[in-house]
Amino acid sequence: MQTTTLNVEGMSCNHCVQAVEGAVKEAGAEGKVDLGAKTVDISYDESAVNLDTIKAAIEDQGYDVV
Repeated sequence: MQTTTLNVEGMSCNHCVQAVEGAVKEAGAEGKVDLGAKTVDISYDESAVNLDTIKAAIEDQGYDVV
């Protein structure tokens, strides 16, 4: 398993947390948002999904991965 932390701009409420965590899960990974820090900690299997796919899933929800 690979782990990484992404900075995500645009999150401001619990709905945002659910949207980002749901997008990460749909992409095939596990994510835990820290709303105060505006980050998401991600665990994923590199053989099943790549980081660009996860970033794209978050951005498709309307958030910016920086």
